[in-house]
Amino acid sequence: MPVSNSSATWEGSLTEGKGTMVVGNGRYTGPFTRASRFADGEDTNPEELIGAAHAGCYSMFLSALLSNDGHVPNRIHTTAKVHIGQVDGAPTIHTIELNCEADVPGIDDAALQEYAQRAKAGCPVSKALASVSNIQLTATLQS
Repeated sequence: MPVSNSSATWEGSLTEGKGTMVVGNGRYTGPFTRASRFADGEDTNPEELIGAAHAGCYSMFLSALLSNDGHVPNRIHTTAKVHIGQVDGAPTIHTIELNCEADVPGIDDAALQEYAQRAKAGCPVSKALASVSNIQLTATLQS
């Protein structure tokens, strides 16, 4: 199975510093700051990237479930709102709102709701965000 790579660099203090995130081999590079994460700053933030990953994975997984049963969708559009706030005194992602619009010929709303719930439970990013029991870390101090 493939391994996906991304990276981030942060320079300076939390309040005055700035960072850059790189997705893949430079397919996307974006700046981020404390303001873009916890206020109304103009740059991106890790939560937006998590939301994009979740929306993309969910849409693909829902399409796979539907297609496997002969209901090939014309279009699936999903948005993800990722909420970060203080929980027990620590910044925490506490809510993710997925909003999916699906154009699927030949099924009714009840069927779509069943497929949608199965996709929410089964998409790999949903699973990762629900509970990550194995986080591996390598830390290297450079001077």
